[in-house]
Amino acid sequence: MIVTVDRHSGFCWGVVRTIEIAEQEMRNSGNIYSLGPVIHNPQEIARLKDLGMDVVTHDDFSSLSGSKVLIRAHGEPALTYELAQKHGVTLVDATCPVVTKVQERIRKYYDRGFQIVIFGKKEHAEVVGLNGQVNNEAIVIRNVDEIASIDLSRKTVLFSQTTMDKATFHEIAGLLRDRIQDFEVATFEESAVDFHAKDTICGQVSGRDAKLREFAAGNDVMVFVAGRNSSNGKVLYDICKDANPRSYFIENEGEIRSEWFTGANRVGVSGATSTPQWLMEQIKTHIEEFSHIEAGAS
Repeated sequence: MIVTVDRHSGFCWGVVRTIEIAEQEMRNSGNIYSLGPVIHNPQEIARLKDLGMDVVTHDDFSSLSGSKVLIRAHGEPALTYELAQKHGVTLVDATCPVVTKVQERIRKYYDRGFQIVIFGKKEHAEVVGLNGQVNNEAIVIRNVDEIASIDLSRKTVLFSQTTMDKATFHEIAGLLRDRIQDFEVATFEESAVDFHAKDTICGQVSGRDAKLREFAAGNDVMVFVAGRNSSNGKVLYDICKDANPRSYFIENEGEIRSEWFTGANRVGVSGATSTPQWLMEQIKTHIEEFSHIEAGAS
């Protein structure tokens, strides 16, 4: 049985940047706090904790005077920066540059009087940060059924959480374009050289769709590794499952079942943009052990 790790999977560059910033801070000062889980992957969080990173919430700021707190890739609303200043907390801003660009764009549209609509998950950290840029006045929707909450008489702009699926986004955009006279879809500014997208979905995330479909279809069985709270992981797993019905979602190697691989010659391992490479390699080795056991038994 041949087991292959998807070479297009793993950390996106925004997550890589955040982890590098966190590790550099820990090398310099020994420890740092993260405002919420730095990424949606429990194994990577555990690794970083061993290096000196503890997870805190906004409520902990009052007892963290003089400490450094990392702003993770998802970004934060303006109120977080005000709270840190009030309590003498130094923020280390590791917001993904893509998210920062979306935050800048959403403020500009808000200042121009647009009704802000965000396609995303209301409680997701990135969406909380985006909504916080506009006094929490944005309308957050997850599907076409929630369009009813939008005032169709106002000039409106549609944004997206950067890790949502393009198909649903463009379906929503099409419906709103037909119903609202003054309607725009937010894009990255032309000055952002790497962001020539026609929406605010991260190109590195959406660009994985076709590659993941091809990889999944080329294997008998797929094992998709991601944290259960990973928004991006859920989107990519659905793509994987659509391309290969014998796809399984796991968070760690303890969830793997030997019966998944019955009759399989080729097994693929892939993961979300928050799934570390070392974890996928670990899963690969674990799956190969099943093959060795079967070979020995025969």
